[in-house]
Amino acid sequence: MSQLRTVQVLGGGAGSSAHVTSLATGLVARGVQVTVCAPADGEHARTFPATGARFTPVPRRGDPASVVALRAACADADVVHAHGLHAAVRAGLALSGRSTPLVMTWHHRAHAEGARRRVLHLLERRANRAAAVVLGTSSELVDRARLRGARDARLAPAALPPGRPTLVHGGKARAELGAVGRPLLVSAGVLAPHHGYHTLLDAVHGWRELDPVPLLVVAGEGREEEALRHRVVDEGLPVVMTGRRDDLGELLAAADLAVVPGREDGRPAVAREALRLGVPLVAAGSGALRDLVGQAAELVPYGDAPALTGAVLRLLGDPGRREQLAGAGRRQAAGWPTEEDTVAHVLSVYDELAQPLSVAGRE
Repeated sequence: MSQLRTVQVLGGGAGSSAHVTSLATGLVARGVQVTVCAPADGEHARTFPATGARFTPVPRRGDPASVVALRAACADADVVHAHGLHAAVRAGLALSGRSTPLVMTWHHRAHAEGARRRVLHLLERRANRAAAVVLGTSSELVDRARLRGARDARLAPAALPPGRPTLVHGGKARAELGAVGRPLLVSAGVLAPHHGYHTLLDAVHGWRELDPVPLLVVAGEGREEEALRHRVVDEGLPVVMTGRRDDLGELLAAADLAVVPGREDGRPAVAREALRLGVPLVAAGSGALRDLVGQAAELVPYGDAPALTGAVLRLLGDPGRREQLAGAGRRQAAGWPTEEDTVAHVLSVYDELAQPLSVAGRE
């Protein structure tokens, strides 16, 4: 049998780009011919050829020429694999009239309101119906794919980026933040409405009367940042907003608790790093996050400030429970899928879909 040929189609997200880089590396090492189609930029042009894959630049999704370019790039493919909704819709159009199977990995669930929400639902239906197999990175996405008309939706092991080595200077970090002699809580992420940071500030009111008063550090930026900063000042909250930080591991290593207050789209870095480092975690229990943390976190309903306050107060008052969660977090992180697991699973799907071609005697 000749070499299996796949085309990977990116929608442009940073998370999917890292995933495809890992996937391409593993597939090429197993003898698969890989072509990666993505918008032309310097990083893509350097990264993907370094994996051994062929890189084919295509126009961005708003350009009508994008589908034409994808159709040409996929002409000889045995399997096309799209990463994200937009990529799947364009790939489905490019494969129109052909028998080439399409796989979609649905990495994250987007959120929208009003007219944009209706457009998003339409996009979800088109993407899921176009794919022969949908690989959801959480059980929530698998259920949603089925709801949106997927013929075959499966939970996919998705490797997480390896944690960077963390230099632990807890005392120094706490001193810089003003958290010497008081509990330190850390939260980090994109400061967007559905990520729950206003709920988190509401929850702060429930522990500001403790002695000593816990300090909450919020690292990140986004369209809610200005409004959140105003609230911190106007309400006199014991909160430090640091803006974007590249030393999340160091911040968490100094923390007593990590907090994820929002309805996360995927597997938030603060939750991943907290479990890896053994930092007790309090989080809003979305489906994707439940899959990530298992029993290794205190989970509360999204948008419920009193529940969030209560969980934080219980953990601050219970060193034994914090120690239990720290150990559970490290064990949970040790069991996350590896890059080897992810590549092996994806290749098994490709082999399954390409089987009819093999039976037909493609040489």
